[in-house]
Amino acid sequence: MGSATSVDGNFRARVGCQDDDVEVSEDDAAAVPPATVLVEFGLDGPVQRLPGGEGTCVRVGDVVLKPAGDDAVAVWTTGVLASLAGSHDFRVPDPIRATSGAFVVDGWTATRYVPGEPGPDGRWAEILAAGRSFHQALRDVERPPVLGRRVDPWARADQVAWGEADVGVPAHVATVLQRLRDVVGPVRARPQLVHGDLTGNVLFAPGQPPVIIDFSPYWRPVGYADAIVAADGLLYHDAGDELVALAVPGPVGAQLLVRAVIFRLVTFALLTGGEGESAAGELARFERVAEIAAERVAHGSR
Repeated sequence: MGSATSVDGNFRARVGCQDDDVEVSEDDAAAVPPATVLVEFGLDGPVQRLPGGEGTCVRVGDVVLKPAGDDAVAVWTTGVLASLAGSHDFRVPDPIRATSGAFVVDGWTATRYVPGEPGPDGRWAEILAAGRSFHQALRDVERPPVLGRRVDPWARADQVAWGEADVGVPAHVATVLQRLRDVVGPVRARPQLVHGDLTGNVLFAPGQPPVIIDFSPYWRPVGYADAIVAADGLLYHDAGDELVALAVPGPVGAQLLVRAVIFRLVTFALLTGGEGESAAGELARFERVAEIAAERVAHGSR
């Protein structure tokens, strides 16, 4: 529901479950859905692992299967996506019901496979535009009780970013976290349902609207989703002022960027422990970006 460690050892925004596939070997059997799941979704054929996401998604024919995580959250979010009207500005993979009519079977969900190439480099404006159109389509969705039950690392980190919870982190991570907390101020913006991990989860194909995949639901202002894209760009894609100005303009944008960096920092600490040689390099990224975010607050993000 958020981020993962990349194949090169760096913690970064998750790339979704629609990348080039690899046929599952016997060694990967633990990642294969049970036969009962395949039967329930009416699937038959070779199971191919998709290396995106957290390495847990598979493809069977033109269908992508992925673990649901929290079943109740998955049922609700899948229903929301299934209810969206078509748009010229974005697409979402069609959710697939099992023969029983359920969206979740033994902890697995299914969607139609949609080909496309992920950004983000060179496509920041398109990612932001697709995300904003997607969020406009979600503007009237009411907040469900199930969102409040999430206890995964991404949900906990999001709560820390908004001052709703606290977690223990190593001292060297706490120093960076405190630098960000020192400049946190109020944000007056309407919360709604948003996708909190757009960066690697918008796919592009010639002549088609962008495809938004791997929905990671949060109840926050729309600008927070944009701020997470900006934070990812600063942390992992050598993005600079142009992206920040596009994604998070003004004083409110500066505050949202601070929260987005806190979100990614705390997630990093919860998933990795913030320890080890690779973690030291990762923390240096956060130190640099924390200073950028703090300076934007101090300067009123002119």
